[in-house]
Amino acid sequence: MTHQHHLRVPAPAAPPLTGHLPLADAPGVPDPIEVTSRWFTRGGRPWFPVSGEFHYTRYPAREWEEELLKMKAGGVTAVASYVIWIHHEETEGRIRFDGDRDLRRFAELCARHGLDFIPRIGPWSHAEVRNGGLPDWLLARTRAPRTDDPAYLEPVRTWFAAIAEQLEGLDRAHGGPIVAIQIENELYDQPGHLLTLKRMAQEAGLSAPLWTSTAWGGVQLPPDELLPLFGGYTETFWTEWDGGWPDTCRKHFFFTHQRDDEGIGADLRPTTVRGGDPAPTDRFPWATCELGGGMAVAYHRRPRVEAADIGALGLSKIGCGSVWQGYYMFHGGTNPAGELTTLQESHATDYPNDLPLLTYDFQAPLGEYGQYRPSYHELRLQHLLLADFGHRIAPMESVLPERQPAGQNDRDTLRWAVRGDGRSGFLFVNNHQPHEPLPDHPDTAFTVEFPDAPALSFPSTPVTVPSGAYFCWPLRLDVAGLRLDWATAQPVCTVDDHGRTVLVLAATEGITPELALAADTVASVSAPSGDITSVDGRVLVTGLRPGTDALVEVDTADGGRVALLVLDAATARTAYRGVAWGAERLVLSAAGVVFDRDEVRVHSPAGEPSFAVLPAPERAPVVAGATVKETADGVLTRYTVLADAVPGDGSQDTTLPVTEVRPAGPAPATATGVLGRASVPADPYFDTVAAEYRVGVPDELPRAGTLLRIHWTGDVARAYVGDTLVADQFFSGRVWEIGLDRLPAEALRADGLRLRVLPLSADAPVYVPAEAAGAGETAAVAHAEWVTTRSWAARAD
Repeated sequence: MTHQHHLRVPAPAAPPLTGHLPLADAPGVPDPIEVTSRWFTRGGRPWFPVSGEFHYTRYPAREWEEELLKMKAGGVTAVASYVIWIHHEETEGRIRFDGDRDLRRFAELCARHGLDFIPRIGPWSHAEVRNGGLPDWLLARTRAPRTDDPAYLEPVRTWFAAIAEQLEGLDRAHGGPIVAIQIENELYDQPGHLLTLKRMAQEAGLSAPLWTSTAWGGVQLPPDELLPLFGGYTETFWTEWDGGWPDTCRKHFFFTHQRDDEGIGADLRPTTVRGGDPAPTDRFPWATCELGGGMAVAYHRRPRVEAADIGALGLSKIGCGSVWQGYYMFHGGTNPAGELTTLQESHATDYPNDLPLLTYDFQAPLGEYGQYRPSYHELRLQHLLLADFGHRIAPMESVLPERQPAGQNDRDTLRWAVRGDGRSGFLFVNNHQPHEPLPDHPDTAFTVEFPDAPALSFPSTPVTVPSGAYFCWPLRLDVAGLRLDWATAQPVCTVDDHGRTVLVLAATEGITPELALAADTVASVSAPSGDITSVDGRVLVTGLRPGTDALVEVDTADGGRVALLVLDAATARTAYRGVAWGAERLVLSAAGVVFDRDEVRVHSPAGEPSFAVLPAPERAPVVAGATVKETADGVLTRYTVLADAVPGDGSQDTTLPVTEVRPAGPAPATATGVLGRASVPADPYFDTVAAEYRVGVPDELPRAGTLLRIHWTGDVARAYVGDTLVADQFFSGRVWEIGLDRLPAEALRADGLRLRVLPLSADAPVYVPAEAAGAGETAAVAHAEWVTTRSWAARAD
């Protein structure tokens, strides 16, 4: 029995409001940014930005540039960062912008590589920082922070002036990268104070076309002055340890037009705060700044986030109507060492959650030490789609089918939506959510009616939507003179191959790709596999085996040439697109890839990394110190880097010696703090109760790119070199990774790496993921190893 899912796309709505907001770009810029009531434009064209959070003060300045290039290769177009006050002015009057605090250099690096920059200037940031980022000396001066109290505003004015001085000349009027500035964070009931802060920032000299504010939790904003930005997370660290998976997270895996997430920051927000009108949705586009790129861990609650969770949430938000994908965090980091105190959020400063002293990895797509995570590849696939087709998607309305799930516990109704413009669109399906798997949907087919074009019923043969699948299919997509009425594969990007436009698509695991080409746009079609038939005015390509050789070649009716390359699901997640060796190219690589002017750098722990390219350069790229082998990979050309044996390539023993110095004592009794939540055990326990291990780190290991990987169980672990704390972790079942180049070399050589691990009490009110339940009661380091990721620079011959 076929399950036919039906949806009617309405006629295009009236044109959006324009010019109704006091948000304007600098006069004379070549690509002016404007805000309509439904989407953004840039240079007169609909614009679908992708922003990712990266805290420069939580990462070594010497590595910023490469990490920004990783973000750009991942499809991020704008880098957002809190300007965390306490990181810059821990001591009153000594405002520091040196070293890892060099805000200006960070912004200039964004500009150098074509990335927009969004400073989130606070003054209060949250960011899981001590006092939310407000310095201790400031709180000692005022009893009313985050208000118009003159004792608070006076130092804020000085702080804003310092930020403005750093960013002078980097505004849009001077060709700079600053496209937006966020005021405050998660302030719910003081619109007057938000307006005061905006005016103070402007008076200090800060300028941007967009002034923004977080808008979750029913926030009250000064009318039309701040663009409301929303969020949504797959998991939470700030809810109760025994509360289960929050409904406020579950709802993000449905298609809905509700923008708000009342759960974000709810532990810091009085539940009684209401009474004003939240930001109207009919005057602002649906923009986000905190879609969960991962999730932090608190002592009492340690959620574990998987790549598919992040990917499904991101794609669902596009289907819901988002026109700005903003991720928090996109890149993890490490808290700087405070001069006076530690700088993490904790019970000691009356915050509800105890966070680790140092790590702020956030399980982000790019980790605390720049590690590539599977979520990076999941999101990059979506961002490639937006880079090519975002200008088409942004003006399209999100339309939901009449049959909606019967509440948030309905796991049986297929979750889907369409974004359409009256004659074309994109179909979105999400059949994934964390913790509670959704079932297969066999015999599934769709009918989408358009007011300005005939209805589409597809695919020609019903398919099974597998459990865990999430995807976007095109409907009447025009590609260089070819109309693709539908494809049961997700558009990835286009690339020019010597005058032929190649549309790259990604198959969904478990669904055989089908392509339906409008016959009146086709002169001839050939395919390497499957069948080609003519049905109802369409040329159907069915039974295609996806892969690097699955190139369907089309001569269009108007004399053009188009090809459709359908990659299998796994290969599609290795796709990058960027300018390399003088042209824009598709690059497939299981390694990390960055594009930097005249070279492509490949980051890989493999001894023989490889990458495939379309179109291939005239001559094979050259890699210093290595031979490059050229082979065919379907219709692409693959280049394999052959070098002498390198650390971690499998030719060497990567095990690190681990010596137990002392066993753990009894688990300490659980202490509680704010809201009665479990607190991190007191420091003396690490001297008296913790198990201690010494890990041998050979002097000959390369420092750059080497991770020490600790397999351990317990509650809390801290790593020391000498008496200096260098890393820490709360146990959630994951391997603990430590960047070797962050450890002081001479002290490490003299003292080695010491690990102290506390056991977890069996009855502790602490949430640990089910995969690791019970393991924390044993404090032990079972195994340690190292892996080195090398960077290979491929240049034109």
